[in-house]
Amino acid sequence: MNPHDGPPLIFLIGYRGSGKSTVGPPLAAELGWDFVDADDLIEARAGQSITQIFASEGEAGFRDRESAMLQELSGRGRHVIATGGGMVERPANREVLRRSGWCVWLRGDPATLWERVRDDPTSHGRRPALTALAGIREVEEKVQAREPVYRETAHFAVETAGKSPDEVVSAILAAWTSS
Repeated sequence: MNPHDGPPLIFLIGYRGSGKSTVGPPLAAELGWDFVDADDLIEARAGQSITQIFASEGEAGFRDRESAMLQELSGRGRHVIATGGGMVERPANREVLRRSGWCVWLRGDPATLWERVRDDPTSHGRRPALTALAGIREVEEKVQAREPVYRETAHFAVETAGKSPDEVVSAILAAWTSS
């Protein structure tokens, strides 16, 4: 898909801690677009945190909400949308992401991602906890398992470890304008 066909829409995909919610607002501002964090919208509509949704509806219930939210958001134009880290797990979601917008995979090595997730106070209590004992191993396993689907879904990938949000935004904008 040419990213400039159809409504302009950029989806940020990647594992927790990759920087989707950090990079999204300045990227949207540079483009003069709106920013939406899909997880924030799911929580607002449910009146519950993702952790609470997982507890009451299970992962399948949350993933159903996530898929419905993607369907809604995919019809918007001039938006940068941060998706949940597991949004790409369902093949139908990958199809919608690729068909509806330009997908940017924010990559990070497991050690950096684990450090960011562990140190993010906004994530605690809102997202399902990573197993304390597994920690980095759990991140490594999930990143490895999801890497092929992130790769399949992405139109562009950018490494975020060791880069400032401004550097990541610049890389995305350069790729967007040259595609």
